[in-house]
Amino acid sequence: TGETLPFGYNKRTNTIGTSNADFPLADPGMYQLDITLKRGQNLAARDRGGSSDPYVKFKIGGKEVFRSKTIHKNLNPVWEEKTCILIDHPREPLYIKVFDYDFGLQDDFIGSAFLDLTSLELNRSTDINLTLKDPHYPDHDLGTILLSVLLAPKEEQREVFQPQSLRLSDMHRKSQLWRGIVSITLIEGCELKAMDANGLSDPYVKFRLGHQKYKSKIVPKTLNPQWREQFDFHLYEERGGIIDITVWDKDAGKRDDFIGRCQVDLSTLSREQTHKLELQLVEGEGWLVLLVTLTASAAVSISDLSVNSLEDQKEREEILKRYNTMRMFHNMKDVGFLQVKVIRAEALMAADVTGKSDPFCVVELNNDRLLTHTVYKNLNPEWNKVFTFNIKDIHSVLEVTVYDEDRDRSADFLGKVAIPLLSIQNGEQKAYVLKNKQLTGPTKGVIYLEIDVIFNAVKASIRTLMPKEQKYIEEENRLSKQLLLRNFIRMKRCVMVLINAAYYVNSCFDWDSPQRSLAAFVLFLFVVWNFELYMIPLALLLLLAWNYFLILSGKDNTQHDTVVEDMLEDEEEEDDRDDKDSEKKGFMNKLYAIQEVCVSVQNVLDEVASFGERIKNTFNWTVPFLSWLAIVALCVFTVILYFIPLRYIVLVWGINKFTKKLRSPYAIDNNELLDFLSRVPSDVQVVHYQELKQDPSHSPNKRKRNNPG
Repeated sequence: TGETLPFGYNKRTNTIGTSNADFPLADPGMYQLDITLKRGQNLAARDRGGSSDPYVKFKIGGKEVFRSKTIHKNLNPVWEEKTCILIDHPREPLYIKVFDYDFGLQDDFIGSAFLDLTSLELNRSTDINLTLKDPHYPDHDLGTILLSVLLAPKEEQREVFQPQSLRLSDMHRKSQLWRGIVSITLIEGCELKAMDANGLSDPYVKFRLGHQKYKSKIVPKTLNPQWREQFDFHLYEERGGIIDITVWDKDAGKRDDFIGRCQVDLSTLSREQTHKLELQLVEGEGWLVLLVTLTASAAVSISDLSVNSLEDQKEREEILKRYNTMRMFHNMKDVGFLQVKVIRAEALMAADVTGKSDPFCVVELNNDRLLTHTVYKNLNPEWNKVFTFNIKDIHSVLEVTVYDEDRDRSADFLGKVAIPLLSIQNGEQKAYVLKNKQLTGPTKGVIYLEIDVIFNAVKASIRTLMPKEQKYIEEENRLSKQLLLRNFIRMKRCVMVLINAAYYVNSCFDWDSPQRSLAAFVLFLFVVWNFELYMIPLALLLLLAWNYFLILSGKDNTQHDTVVEDMLEDEEEEDDRDDKDSEKKGFMNKLYAIQEVCVSVQNVLDEVASFGERIKNTFNWTVPFLSWLAIVALCVFTVILYFIPLRYIVLVWGINKFTKKLRSPYAIDNNELLDFLSRVPSDVQVVHYQELKQDPSHSPNKRKRNNPG
């Protein structure tokens, strides 16, 4: 859906009331705008059945500030939703866009309108009827939207709306970005509709709550699939929301078949309790079995530098107490606390024709995403904001991205940094050189951050052996010959390590070097004669220790890998070319199947190469926390295998495997070793997370000293 400017914007249409041209110059956040989205009338039909599933977005200054719930199959929807927005100044109009929701497809644009806030009378609630327009079809009747609007200076604003309003005391403190967590476990499907010629289906499930999406794995050739997948959504509305669920049959080479849909109304579920739901599919056959838990949360917040959790001694002690080692088994999902101070940026890229930019900053940790305000017409912005997050996985990566705001189109990328939480030095204000979109090389500018991480090491270690949290929205994979070549070279390098090791062993058999072959022969006799199973983890333990002492002594000869960097730079150039081509039509339908196969091969190569690199990086101490965790685990395994006969260990393992589903019917299958390796970065991720050294000759601080004026 295009972000086109609303029809008639320059003509100031759809305004109401008398003009308040004499608004006083305002400090940021001086006005509070209370809006009630009441209803829509005679909206345009966008679905085949002659109806629509409408929802509404509000935007101010190019940023989305509100999104309504979706009303299904209704051209005269009644929302009665309230929201409170703090604005810098009423000169920025309120932009209203109405869409028809299409699950799995691009939502259809119904119409847009805008409201000139300077035309509102202060401290007076006004009902407004806005006519929707489409700039491409100005003569079409698209319906109307009815709003109730109240604009007032912040210090005079009354608390009209209890659920969504911010109290005056809270305006100067932390404002919570989301109010709770919806934890969903997809258990199984039963008696689904057969969509394939063989009388079976290849089902998968899509979930959507507002902006948040999740797609399950595909279970091939079954009408009674077992998924047992767990994921979390954020709950932004106190009264709940509706989760849209659709079931699809995967078809290679053509569009996937629709099996059925259902919904979960969260407002009907009680908090802090797990609900087992059996949902009948409409427009299809069968049902789904889910576990849904609603949990209240205040985990993510944004505030000014004056409100700093860790500088408040009482609050800091409370946080340290919460993650004390003695509380290792209390709330296992709450691993730690992250505080990010976004201070300023310097020497940013000029994105506008005026030679300036309107930069704002996005801070992301897994699925938590927070934004700063925009600093207009400035290449050296100061934000001075503090963001706090609860850490669910200590191996998460903090991503900080700087964008240039554009009112009439999507924001322009200015730079990005990715910082693994385990690499953070607490309390250190640091200048990070911004990187390009692919995180492979520098772009213009630096950003100053101060980051603090507090976590419970025991919880973090246990969490390492559990499945990794998936992102709700990931970029779709596309075919890239450069990426295909890169993954092939990475896999080839891993395979060559094994081949070279085989050549080395074979050379001992061939006695190419008598001294080496004799030593190998004596070692072989000794090991085989005295072999015990505990020697396997002991040997891996010695390898970890040997590499650790090499690093301590400064004799580590692992050179910086420039091959991967060169390949990533080539891939970035190809991405630029692909971006230009993407404006044209996509692949022809007859090439769809070929593309899907190639993308699958490309991803398999990536998985295989990453697996080998993760094993190597575990023993190379790339992430010391994980290497120490491996040492602890190997020590435990060594002791267990030394003192306990193997037959008893195998017996316990077998009993556990056979009785696991009997003891816990809804347990989610996982492999602790693979979950551990998923936290170890591959070589490509190591390059992504590597900090760039700032060029002293281009240092903004140096220029300031040389040019004191």
